[in-house]
Amino acid sequence: MDLAPYRAHRRVLTASLVGTAVEFYDFYIYGTAAALVFGPLFFPAESASAQLMYSFMTFGLAFFARPVGAIVFGHYGDRIGRKSTLVASLMLMGASTLLIAFLPTYAMVGWVAPLLLCILRFGQGFGLGGEWGGAALLAVENAPPGWRARFGMAPQLGAPVGFIAANGLFLILGLCLSDADFAAWGWRIPFLLSAVLVGLGLWIRLKIGETPAFAEAMEKGPPAGVPIAELLRNHVLATLAGTFAVVACFAIFYLATSFALAHGTTALGYPKEQFLLIQLGAILFMAVGIIVAGYASDAWSAQRVLTWGCGATVLIGLLFGPSLASGSWWIVGLGLSSALFVMGLVYGPLGVWLTDLFPVRVRYTGASMAFNLGGILGGAMAPIIAQALSDWGGTAVVGLYLALAGVLSWIGLTMVRRRAARA
Repeated sequence: MDLAPYRAHRRVLTASLVGTAVEFYDFYIYGTAAALVFGPLFFPAESASAQLMYSFMTFGLAFFARPVGAIVFGHYGDRIGRKSTLVASLMLMGASTLLIAFLPTYAMVGWVAPLLLCILRFGQGFGLGGEWGGAALLAVENAPPGWRARFGMAPQLGAPVGFIAANGLFLILGLCLSDADFAAWGWRIPFLLSAVLVGLGLWIRLKIGETPAFAEAMEKGPPAGVPIAELLRNHVLATLAGTFAVVACFAIFYLATSFALAHGTTALGYPKEQFLLIQLGAILFMAVGIIVAGYASDAWSAQRVLTWGCGATVLIGLLFGPSLASGSWWIVGLGLSSALFVMGLVYGPLGVWLTDLFPVRVRYTGASMAFNLGGILGGAMAPIIAQALSDWGGTAVVGLYLALAGVLSWIGLTMVRRRAARA
């Protein structure tokens, strides 16, 4: 296997991977805390189900902030460059995450507690809105010919790295602390430690240069005056297609992680530490799926790999609920591992597929907007809809949302294919 291109660009690829690892660490420690403790800590005691629903609503809030961040950071990313914009987005995301560690609870200050939580959660999402798109561009726009998908999978691999760091830390805390100590103060530790990862990410990103594609575009002419306006004027179809195409990966990830953890340890009665351990093993299959998808996309096409992944998403959706409710650790582990492997197939090619939808002058804005708008449909709504489906028809029906997400992403891929056929 030729590793020379990786070695030649290792600093860029590391900067791309570390940034998204921090992103997923920050995002997932919130998702895990929302599933385990935020309900009773930050909301009035109406019912356990209501508290969990409110907690998931704050989790979803960041997804609505992400398109706003995509517009703002995309504007500067397309006008002044990828590097400086990525540094700013990481700083905002990191500061918001760190401050959550110092929040008072509902018992301390009443309604002020959930208000502050929502403000910081919005700040997390706002910073994240500029993170993934910039990291994907950093990798893909530095790729040598024939390596764009394999370079584009570098930021995607940050997802399992961040997940393992977050979940592993929660597992250690669960083993070392009582439930009372974890609820009282232990949950704050992962948010405090995020400062270390953000500092590492900033140190690496400050040492890289601008991408060749952006530098070349600036030599040819001035940047877009208002990138979002140009995007909406000339690239609406590509933006809609990209938005639909990313729904499946978000839906799988947040149902197989945040919702499965919350539902499994409450309604289904699985022990928390054992479930976290199962998820840690399952996330390795997501990494494998990303790598397989990256190599397959360069060998064939990202479009084809994503299409296969959407079909697999529909199948996984039909099996997800029954496997989660099986009561067998082997079946639960197999179900989560299969779901996250498929998530790798529909996530791994997105770095190259989304960036190729847009010209360089609006690429940061376009890729970020599509990715984050899709996150609302696939990520923000996933735990909430899954909880509602579970209340209505039991665990067996929650996977129907995954099947629908797979169909919606396939429609997005079809929209682009038809446009290409007409060209």
